[in-house]
Amino acid sequence: MKAKFQIFRSTANSQYYYRLRSANNEIILSGEGYTTKQSCLNGIASVKANAPFDSRYDRRIASNGQYYFVLKAANGEIIGRSELYVTTYSRDNGIAAVKRDAPGAPIEDLTLVGV
Repeated sequence: MKAKFQIFRSTANSQYYYRLRSANNEIILSGEGYTTKQSCLNGIASVKANAPFDSRYDRRIASNGQYYFVLKAANGEIIGRSELYVTTYSRDNGIAAVKRDAPGAPIEDLTLVGV
């Protein structure tokens, strides 16, 4: 399996979300909620454009002591958040995976499933 973006719609709030799944099917980056599918696609395009640049990643520590990162656009806006990691090594591997996989990852639209 190759890395891919997935677009889905929440039944709770009807917003569109994206997630980036790695080749092993783990979610390595998730986006905020968008009111339209086009806005969600624009968010993915921003991730693809910003993912290669190390300066766009903020490495952070959660309140529970675990590690995560956020990906920011050129204007400083957060465009994606990682899962939580137990070690900084794992977090840095997550960043490397986003850098490597996001720019060329295809988009799977789960909102069309069952239509």
